[in-house]
Amino acid sequence: MTSPIGKDLLALEPLTGDQIRLILDTAEPFKEISERAIKKVPTLRGKTIVNLFFESSTRTRISFEFAEKRLSADTVNVAASGSSVQKGETLVDTARNLEAMRIDMVVIRHGSSGAAKFLADRIESNVINAGDGTHEHPTQGLLDLLTLRDHLGDLAGRKVCICGDVLHSRVARSNLWGLKKLGVEVGVCGPRSLLPNAIESLGVTVFDHIEEAIEWADALNILRLQLERMHAGYIPSLREYNRIFGVTSARLEKAPRDLLILHPGPMNRGVEIDSDVADGPHSLILNQVTNGVAVRMAVLYLLAGGNAQLAEAAKGQGER
Repeated sequence: MTSPIGKDLLALEPLTGDQIRLILDTAEPFKEISERAIKKVPTLRGKTIVNLFFESSTRTRISFEFAEKRLSADTVNVAASGSSVQKGETLVDTARNLEAMRIDMVVIRHGSSGAAKFLADRIESNVINAGDGTHEHPTQGLLDLLTLRDHLGDLAGRKVCICGDVLHSRVARSNLWGLKKLGVEVGVCGPRSLLPNAIESLGVTVFDHIEEAIEWADALNILRLQLERMHAGYIPSLREYNRIFGVTSARLEKAPRDLLILHPGPMNRGVEIDSDVADGPHSLILNQVTNGVAVRMAVLYLLAGGNAQLAEAAKGQGER
């Protein structure tokens, strides 16, 4: 059965607005499954999914595992450390060996941009990009969209500002494409050293001061400083960054409206976001984590050939 979103989910840039809405709509009935005493439906029983993580991850890997198990799929986790990759095996050799074991899907996280597409072009199994280099992280973008839609309804015409280390962030790119496909006005805010060159050409508004972004936006999606990807010279110091670009309760109190606060995690508390904001009444950070499982269930389900109507029926098949 052909998937309505294609063979793979590698990025949000090539998807249409309707395809993105389909994924979000499909995620809705899957939310309820996670609230049950027995959190399982037999939808993907018999499917085998490999989680192939070449970069360390906690939230994304566990979220995918929960999604796979709640759909009754068989899962295998492969980490680069301790695997044949350390002995020199190539990405394609690893995947082809796995595919020879008759797997159905691969969830891959890799430090190189384009690794997910490279793999998808060479194997028949469905491939889901769980983050590749600084390219995209499509399921994170989708769960952010679902979280915003839960609280704002129709997103067309809303204003969302992506704040922080946009240059190194694959989450920022997936958010940017996804938001624009749904008719959202997108802004970015951060030091010019942490913004991609010519980012204005993507149709975003650039803010040099966090106060301006707070005054303009309906929601802020705050990114962490990816210090592991930086070399010297991007910012003077973490204290200086917090002083100029940190999202604090004092700054939010001056906003003309109640702002929604998102953060893909992990957070650098006291740097890009203060604890009283992260744990405050307008923070949707834990909602994002909850929605992440439902969105990933929806993506797995759609790639297996399901659709939104069948998802509602599948919800009723759960063990009660």
